[in-house]
Amino acid sequence: MITPQRYGPWAVVTGASSGIGREIAVQLAAAGLSLVLVARREDALAQLAATLPGETLVIPLDLAAPGAPAGLLARTAALPVGLLVNAAGFGSGGAFLDTDPIAESQMVDVNCRAVLELSHGFARRFAAQRRGGIVLFSSIVATQGVPRSANYAATKAYVHSLAEGLADELAPYGVDVLASAPGPTDTGFAHRAGMTMANAESPVRVARETLAALGRRRLVVPGGFAKLLTAGLTVTPRFLRVQIMKQVMKSMT
Repeated sequence: MITPQRYGPWAVVTGASSGIGREIAVQLAAAGLSLVLVARREDALAQLAATLPGETLVIPLDLAAPGAPAGLLARTAALPVGLLVNAAGFGSGGAFLDTDPIAESQMVDVNCRAVLELSHGFARRFAAQRRGGIVLFSSIVATQGVPRSANYAATKAYVHSLAEGLADELAPYGVDVLASAPGPTDTGFAHRAGMTMANAESPVRVARETLAALGRRRLVVPGGFAKLLTAGLTVTPRFLRVQIMKQVMKSMT
């Protein structure tokens, strides 16, 4: 169970204005942690903060902007942060040739570069204090190429690999690192990505299973459908997994 004593009294949650990030924030606040809430929409963050027990700090920030992660690190330097939840991210669906290259580059900035910079900055703090936790959001699409969502899947492959490496590297410092790999989830993700999602899991369950796994496992696949699909893909040759995911994405885009 996550408590203020386990990692520290403060947690940073990116993508906290909606979806999984919001539910993570709600559950952490209920566990007694103070929260730094980060997302682009200040009004949504303020509304969330008003409903939470305990202390909060609202930081409206577009993590795709140059210098945004460094700014977040600077603004939290004086806080005893012990937990980082990198829940901010977005995706896209459809033919790669039809995508907007600027938007696709911004996706890499949010899903990869910001995750790297924040993980690096907070990992140094956590290692120095000999305790801490980092949650990175991978996906069930991270373990093979995915036609019609090629760039998004590639960003999640990066996050998945980063989490695996950091989990081993930071363990001697008392820092827990978890990769959470959910499947379709009922958030604003699908609308922004131009997708329709069947068998979507609730963000409440995804958040609950993710937080329950931190410190106990290095990878969690939250949700029933995600577990089922992952189990089937695991025993399938990689080139066939690509074809399976192609058909899945055709039905969603």
